[in-house]
Order: sequence, then structure tokens, then C-alpha cells
Amino acid sequence: MQPHPDTARIMPRAIVVMGVSGSGKSTLGALLAETLGCRFLEGDSFHDEAAVAKMSAGAPLDDEDRWPWLDRLGVAMAETIATDGLVVAACSALRTVYRTRLRHAVVAPISFILPEADRAELMRRLHNRPGHYMPPSLLTSQLDTLEPPIVGEPVFTLDANWTPAALCEASIAWLTQPISFGSLS
Repeated sequence: MQPHPDTARIMPRAIVVMGVSGSGKSTLGALLAETLGCRFLEGDSFHDEAAVAKMSAGAPLDDEDRWPWLDRLGVAMAETIATDGLVVAACSALRTVYRTRLRHAVVAPISFILPEADRAELMRRLHNRPGHYMPPSLLTSQLDTLEPPIVGEPVFTLDANWTPAALCEASIAWLTQPISFGSLS
């Protein structure tokens, strides 16, 4: 597949598809990376064994669990930008301080895309993905932790109920704008 014709317009950049479990961040992130012809980093693969075990047991992560994970992902994004100029990652990035930490690690423009769905839809999705270590019971703690974007944050919010192709198309349209802030639902 040829990269999207607008790929060069958004480089160098890190794109993080963020949100709670079940929001579709991995699906959208992988599709965006494929469409843009760049590498996709699945944030879940940067958790250490202790964090995965903790979540598998139904215990939410705290900041002390998340800092090393965010640092590992941030380093990988920075390295990918240095070699390739563009990277897409899926990462919950639930709190403003987590997004700030990623911005400092990447040291390149970083844009966040937040697909949002209501609680019932998120639960439906979580119950339909067997084998994932993150149990649906942790959704409440993620929703409680999620801090909405603050004014000035480069976060694009859109409706997670759209098809992956429509989410990808809207995200690329947002990324190619000179100033990339806002929401679409």
C-alpha cells in the first residue's frame, strides 16, 4: 500500500490514539499507521509483566506503575521519529500529566486522537474481546482516571461509533490542518 498523499505534510510527528479500554484506539492506530505508511506501536506491549499481572488480576494501575511504561513508550516513539519521521502509537494517556510526559519524551510535535464512546458501548466492546488481559471490571477506574483535554492540548476528539475508515479519514483531515485542535462528533 502506498502511503497517504498527505503523509509528508504531517512529518515529523508522533500521533497517539488515546482513550480508555474499548474505545478502539488500537484499531484506529493500526489503520492510521497503515494508511500513513509508518510504524505502529501498541502501547500495551510496553507494559512490564508486573503491570500486566496486576491488570489481569483486576487491579488498576497507579502512577508508579505507569511512569516506567510511559517512559519506555516515549523512548520508542522518539527513536522511531528520529529514524522514520513519523510514528503512530496506541496508549491510554488518560491524564494530562501522562500526555505531558510523552510530549517531553518525544521532543517532536505530538498529536493525540481521542475516540470516545459511552459507557454501555465500551462495556459491550470489552465483553466482545476475549483473551485480553484487561478485564471489563477495570473500565470504571479508567473512566475515573480519564482527564478530558485541556484548552491548548493538541487533542482531537471524535465519536468512536464511526467506522474505523471514517475515524481514520477524519483524523488525517485534522492532522493536515495548520492548527490541530478540536473535536468532531
